[in-house]
Amino acid sequence: MSRENHVVAPPKLPLTVLVLTYNEERNLRAALDSVADWAQAVWVVDSISTDRTREIALESGAGFVQHPFETHAAQKNWALDNLPISTEWVLFLDADERVSVELREEIRSLLSATRAPCNGYYIAMINHFMGEPLYHGAWHPDWRLLLFRRNRGRFEERAVHEHLMVEPPLARLKHYLIHDDRKGLERYFDRHNIYSTMEAFEGLRERSGRSADGMLSARPLGTAPERRRWLKRLAYRYAIGRPLLRFGYSYFWKRGFLDGRVGFRYCVLQMFYDYQVSLKMMELQRDPASPMHARLKGPASSDPAKVLADVAKATDAGQRSGEALG
Repeated sequence: MSRENHVVAPPKLPLTVLVLTYNEERNLRAALDSVADWAQAVWVVDSISTDRTREIALESGAGFVQHPFETHAAQKNWALDNLPISTEWVLFLDADERVSVELREEIRSLLSATRAPCNGYYIAMINHFMGEPLYHGAWHPDWRLLLFRRNRGRFEERAVHEHLMVEPPLARLKHYLIHDDRKGLERYFDRHNIYSTMEAFEGLRERSGRSADGMLSARPLGTAPERRRWLKRLAYRYAIGRPLLRFGYSYFWKRGFLDGRVGFRYCVLQMFYDYQVSLKMMELQRDPASPMHARLKGPASSDPAKVLADVAKATDAGQRSGEALG
């Protein structure tokens, strides 16, 4: 007499995964597949895509909602305020990111415990460029505060490279998130042209000492994001030849050369990104007739919060991005 073997799937975790999208048909399915079987709820928050993003989200069993984009931070905070999130925990995931099997099991172990000891957890990412992983350079490990208790976190109001602010205590997870954008180099260059414009406005605000409440602290001995913010603020104010310094730091000090040709290419492009930011800051300061000012219908000296929101709208940034570099 044979006995049937029944495989019982483990219960889903008290976790809601939020994925922001704009035209992400090439990336989205892999991201959703990496969380669909074990997260209690998955929501795609879309910035009015025109491709198959909606169909892929619904085919994967995710909730789908559309909301016009303002800034990255505003879109994420809107999702936290307006979606029917009933779980204790929230994980933000970009459409070009995937949860590794090892990270999934680590999160399962953490959230299955009687009481997780912290309110938020940093997760390190392995970044891929041109299909190859980057294990060195200034972006490894790339720590992001992404997993947190629902009512304990909110994003700072920053137009680009925004950070999640969560009440302590905080900790780090051991395993990696995979970041691999499959939309190609053309999208990479388009996105970083947009990012450099927003970063130029942020740079002027940092240089002038204007910062809003609820922003990430800039501390030399703080968390990894706080150290990066401190270095960036220092560079905006004092560094001469900042793009070359960034290349030297990433390629030599952080051993980006160990990633071979792809490491060199990535470090060069990051240096060029910093150079774009520097030149745009110069143009915004020197040329009141700059097309960037014209697009915003006002000078960079007006209210910085409004300027940063307007530049994101004017350049169609939205979730037409998906990779944060800083």
